[in-house]
Amino acid sequence: MSKQTAIRLPDELSNRLSNLAEHTGRTVSYYMREAITTHIDDLEDIYISEKALEEIRSGKDRVLTSEEFWNAVED
Repeated sequence: MSKQTAIRLPDELSNRLSNLAEHTGRTVSYYMREAITTHIDDLEDIYISEKALEEIRSGKDRVLTSEEFWNAVED
């Protein structure tokens, strides 16, 4: 199943996508899917890591030493 999503793009980016699609015979949607698919893992990693770091800095979470980690695994 797939869902349709609408996004607003700056004119320059929209023009670049349209030109790319026109010159390659692919659709704008194809290149939008490709860009998202290629970069979604990196974006998830970045934002999840930033959230974890924020929680460590605020004291809501902490970093375990390797000894603490392995002791917890053994229990």
